[in-house]
Amino acid sequence: MKPLSLLAALSVACRLALPATSAADAPSPFAGGRWIDLTHDFSSDTLYWPTAEGFALESEFKGVTPKGYFYAANRYRASEHGGTHIDAPIHFARDHRTVDQLNLDQLIGPAIVVDVSANAAKNPDYQVSVTDLESWEGQHGKIPAASIVLLYTGFSHLWPDAKKYLGTDEKGPDAVEKLHFPGLDPDAARWLTSQRDIKAVGLDTASIDFGQSKLFESHRILFEKNIPAFENVADLDQLPPTGAQIVALPMKIKGGSGGPLRIVAWVPSK
Repeated sequence: MKPLSLLAALSVACRLALPATSAADAPSPFAGGRWIDLTHDFSSDTLYWPTAEGFALESEFKGVTPKGYFYAANRYRASEHGGTHIDAPIHFARDHRTVDQLNLDQLIGPAIVVDVSANAAKNPDYQVSVTDLESWEGQHGKIPAASIVLLYTGFSHLWPDAKKYLGTDEKGPDAVEKLHFPGLDPDAARWLTSQRDIKAVGLDTASIDFGQSKLFESHRILFEKNIPAFENVADLDQLPPTGAQIVALPMKIKGGSGGPLRIVAWVPSK
């Protein structure tokens, strides 16, 4: 199966605009599968780093206008890094790519899913290791070139309970010391960037580094190679180990170190 492309997506949009008889004659690249939303919604319940400002939605107008029609509009505010979001390389690598500078091709492509949920259930400070990645390859073959690597820890099922998901529901700098959740071991990040050809890494916890990290080494290793990270991804248990196609499009914030991410997966029928 070939990776989905922007051209394929555009071709679908074009066919939808054609008369029904014409569209029916054209095969869809998305036939025989389904779309899965891997995004937590944004609300006052959305989890953010203890030192970050949370999400707020404020009404600008909602009601009937003087001319008699209904109208609603809101404004929102939030830190870049919270909820389902992307970390751009500039987040931990000086002069590297900002979120608006990421190539679309890097955000769209085939995914592999490494399931470490059994280990993470026993140890909230679990770090996905080279052994985990090699074990995955022992079952499924070498990680294909240009893959998006997704790590399933099972922690998304704890969302949005901050105490269970983050290890603490406290706020402020002192709360950072109390964070406990799984992440990617720096040796595994180094292995992925030096031994394999990958586009991005994502996982279902608040950070690509585990909660007790002090130096954020996995961030730094990935971002030095301009490999972005997707954090707080939802429902990775709905994806197979191989075969899913990812579309991960962030808010295009000029100069941004990250931003809200709408990430979806297309999964072919078995």
